[in-house]
Amino acid sequence: MIIDNKLTTNDLKPKLEQVWEHSARKIHLIRKEFDTAKGSPVFTEKGKYTTRGWTDWTQGFQFGSEILQFDATGERPFLELGRKATLELMAPHITHIGVHDHGFNNVSTYGALRRLFIEGKLEPDNWELEFYNLALKITGSVQAIRWTSTKGEEGFIHSFNGPHSLFVDTIRTVRALALAYKLGHVLYGENDKKIPLLGRLIYHAKSTALYNIYYGEGRDSYDIPGRTAHEAVFNTKNGQFRCPNSQQGYSPFSTWTRGLAWAMCGFPEQLEFLKIVDDSSLEPYGGRDAVTETMLKAARATCDFYIENTSKDGIPYWDTGAPNLHALGDYTKIDADPWNDYEPVDSSAAAIAAQGLLRLGRYLENIGDSAASKYWQAGLTVAGTLFDEPYLSTDGSHQGLLLHSVYHRPNGWDYIPDGHNIPCGESSMWGDYHLRELALYLTRILNQEPYYTFFNGIEEDSK
Repeated sequence: MIIDNKLTTNDLKPKLEQVWEHSARKIHLIRKEFDTAKGSPVFTEKGKYTTRGWTDWTQGFQFGSEILQFDATGERPFLELGRKATLELMAPHITHIGVHDHGFNNVSTYGALRRLFIEGKLEPDNWELEFYNLALKITGSVQAIRWTSTKGEEGFIHSFNGPHSLFVDTIRTVRALALAYKLGHVLYGENDKKIPLLGRLIYHAKSTALYNIYYGEGRDSYDIPGRTAHEAVFNTKNGQFRCPNSQQGYSPFSTWTRGLAWAMCGFPEQLEFLKIVDDSSLEPYGGRDAVTETMLKAARATCDFYIENTSKDGIPYWDTGAPNLHALGDYTKIDADPWNDYEPVDSSAAAIAAQGLLRLGRYLENIGDSAASKYWQAGLTVAGTLFDEPYLSTDGSHQGLLLHSVYHRPNGWDYIPDGHNIPCGESSMWGDYHLRELALYLTRILNQEPYYTFFNGIEEDSK
């Protein structure tokens, strides 16, 4: 991609206002036309949201979007929609033992509502606050229980595929585990053995950095710095790593760009989180420097790979090894073409990645690293592209907010419009949510509000 080094946050203000205007209309349209009793909205077909009964991982994004809309605009009706739905419909997600997605569904709802209370955007109500606290303690604990050991106390939170499976996207869902830890929760196992929540978070991040991300250090014949594997597969008998794999990408040896984006966003978020963890709590895991070094190395590598392997305007195609990508020529030198005849772009990957680029830039700026501006400007560049057509949906009858998202290309789940060879023109609930979250991140900076993190207001003292 070509980074716009002159773009400023203030330059995006008119586009941000446009995003929130269209976002409000889309939320109302979904509430009017989509029947939640049939399941969670997942992705659109002909502009209308449909369900996909897999793991129901997008419901928190629907109601979380309403909460984000209130946070950005102060319009109370959106808060009441998200608040009521969280109370009535989200409880099963807290104790869902079959998924790794707790940081998606529950931090986007219970976590967001808790944050708004702490920030003073909601009226004080200690009982409601404790309700959110309890939900977050439980969801983090349920996530922590999905544990596969590798060596010693180390291991990873396994995906819904089973105990052999480490998904790269889980690095962003461990926000649930982080909140449970900082809320002082203690998880007990057999014989009242304490299960260290912080330890599981750190070891999971370490496993993801080691097995799902490449650094150009000779790991295999396709070891390109920053490339990611969607899934790392382990022998559960002895905890040994066996091979990379990909569920939603083209191959284990190419990079599914949404998986890349989850890592780009998840690692900088955890670097921010480590700042509120005291040094003594990190000592059992090698100390602050070692833990930080692992996460920062992964964040830099993935963000650099994205910049080098993405279209001129910052929008990636769905996989860097997609079989017909060659037909587009050197796509990194031209703007992405979502209407092309060969391979789809994935705007949802761009929305997730942009936030990661911005957070890494901000983190590096705070520690005095000269590379900070590269990542910050790259994030602004991607955001500037997404906040306008052809990616921002301005059609009043289309329920989606962010167009040209892709769900599962290998499974053929994405809708292909008549007259086209590839999926295009449709939206996903995670794409819409992350566009809103990216917009909120920048809106709060423009409004000089407290810096937006998932852990805003969490007590400074760990227990």
